[in-house]
Amino acid sequence: MVLIAGGEIGCVRKRTPLIQIVLSAALSLTVVACGGGEKVARLDVIYNAAAKTDRPDRNPVIVIPGILGSRLKDEDTGTTVWGAFVSGAADPQKPEGARLISLPVTRGLPLIDLRDNVKPDGVMEEIRVEILGIPIQLKAYAAIMSTLGAGGYRDQSLGLAGAIDYGSDHYTCYQYAFDWRRDNAENAAILYRYIQERHAEVQAEYKKRFGIENAEVKFDIVAHSMGGLVTRYMLRYGDQPLTSDGALPVLNWAGAKYVSRVILVGTPNAGATDALLDLVKGRDIGMPFLPFYQPALMGTFPSVYELLPRARHGHVVYDGDINNPVKDLYDPALWQRYGWGLASPDQQDLIAEMLPNVSDPEKRRAIAIDVQARILAQARSFAAALDLPQKTPEGLDIILVAGDAVDTVKTLSVDSKTGEVSILEMGAGDGTVLRSSALMDERVGGEWQPYVRSPIDYSHVMFLPDDHLGLTRSPIFRDNVLYWLLEDPRGVVSVPHH
Repeated sequence: MVLIAGGEIGCVRKRTPLIQIVLSAALSLTVVACGGGEKVARLDVIYNAAAKTDRPDRNPVIVIPGILGSRLKDEDTGTTVWGAFVSGAADPQKPEGARLISLPVTRGLPLIDLRDNVKPDGVMEEIRVEILGIPIQLKAYAAIMSTLGAGGYRDQSLGLAGAIDYGSDHYTCYQYAFDWRRDNAENAAILYRYIQERHAEVQAEYKKRFGIENAEVKFDIVAHSMGGLVTRYMLRYGDQPLTSDGALPVLNWAGAKYVSRVILVGTPNAGATDALLDLVKGRDIGMPFLPFYQPALMGTFPSVYELLPRARHGHVVYDGDINNPVKDLYDPALWQRYGWGLASPDQQDLIAEMLPNVSDPEKRRAIAIDVQARILAQARSFAAALDLPQKTPEGLDIILVAGDAVDTVKTLSVDSKTGEVSILEMGAGDGTVLRSSALMDERVGGEWQPYVRSPIDYSHVMFLPDDHLGLTRSPIFRDNVLYWLLEDPRGVVSVPHH
């Protein structure tokens, strides 16, 4: 989900800037490393023997970031569309920047065909920011990569780029960057094919190193936030697409045959209320000199609709009444009635910038509403595909890591007359994803029962007192993720270490 934490001051929600989150997390790690009060395991000592072991039964690992976690670049101009807030990067508050960042808005085309020349340009280990002309680099996913480095994993992208000389060992770790604006099922299909390609590469390495023909190669995956949804869809459905006609793919677990263990970190398995806020109110990065992403711009991203909370869990209600939930968040009539996102009359100037060749305002509005309706229909199918209960195939372990100590938006209230959305209630989570969403706890919104009911057949769970991005930086997570990857016996339910 979005790497922004949430809190509340009176009736106004305070959104902590992404930069502040990243900076504070980086500073906290620095304090720990310099001898602060918190004791930290010496990962280089504990996993020294495992790090030195190069054997064919050691699985390569794939790191998958969440939404906003991959850099985006326009291939035609070389402009950074996401991943840097510096001069020359796309500015969503200018017409050319808005057109670059938004997905194309065209009536009648399947969503998969709404394409531009913006492509993923690597996982964001750093965020480049320019404040008052001073360049600053802040860490994003660097903690995960350094943790894996302590376990002897060698990142393929850095190795091939010549940034670090890993010899011939760079195949042991991969980063899967993807265009997080697009449909998660589409990115899952690309991930499925990506894994097939890496599978062939590693088999070739095993033949060269160990003389093994057609080795049975399995991958481990560490996925943060929305990357976990991409992973779950890929495991269940391989490269099967979704359509807006309501037809669901066949649950064949095609991707599971390539994967041994999945670690889902802060994944909004039941959605996140922040998604509705972003689509209705837009996204403020949080600092006065950084841009605001308007609702209609966010409304062109299918992935954000696919993060909407499940209506059956009652996280969105009318007029502050928890007994009067909004029954169907995927209903286009709801969005049109209240003028949310692409249907907002206040967003028509931005829509005109995104559709410069359509001069008639009514035609532009009709195009925007058509695209919104088709995205909502496909988001409904995506949720249904992931929510289908199914036992995990033998040989596949799923581990959940979730936060439960940071106030997180739990319930939103919709004014039934105006459509105004406000925060009604906070709950336990990581500031972005509720604990119950990470668990996909189906007791929420229904009758309480003693044990969690979830369609996700996970082997074990770890809870941490950290915010959404901080989960990946936690010393406890860093220790345990190496244990799960390198030492925890496969196919055996183990006890998580808190």
